[in-house]
Amino acid sequence: METPVQVDFQGMEATAQLKQAVDRQLADLEDKFGRITAGRIVIKGPGEHHRTGGLYDINIRLKLPDGKEVNVARTSQDDERHSQIEFALADAFKRARRQLQDRVRRLRGQTKLHAPQPMATVASLFEDHGFLDGGEQGEIYFHMNSVLDGGFAKLKPGSFVSYVAEQGEKGLQASTVKLMEKHGMR
Repeated sequence: METPVQVDFQGMEATAQLKQAVDRQLADLEDKFGRITAGRIVIKGPGEHHRTGGLYDINIRLKLPDGKEVNVARTSQDDERHSQIEFALADAFKRARRQLQDRVRRLRGQTKLHAPQPMATVASLFEDHGFLDGGEQGEIYFHMNSVLDGGFAKLKPGSFVSYVAEQGEKGLQASTVKLMEKHGMR
């Protein structure tokens, strides 16, 4: 960590045990992610809260090398477990850890982006296979076993389907075909 994290205790005593717990949690984050450049943690004691009464409030703000921040703000005001400092601290760091994991996945390109499945109409049907009208891609072959939910018998020329295509031995073919019902997906 380039700059030590500031830890601010408000409305409560900063015991050695609590400081050690914060240091362990920070060391765990640094070991797993190593990308934290600076940060600030504010731990508010239960006496200062107007609405929450006896709940601890822990805010964690960590700065990353790309200039972005992980910001774990207010704790749940409905969760009575936050009346125990150990739970409140563990919960706040768990949420910070999750945000850091998500950020690292995005930086590594591991976040799945779901592309919309292409749509087509059934151009022709035969005993055990058929062809989709793939527009610019031409006709796309599919076998009856590629149709989900045993829906081959329900298909008719002109039926609207979504599909997943892949390159086969004789050109483009649909490996998965799903019949679309009249009002969207089933």
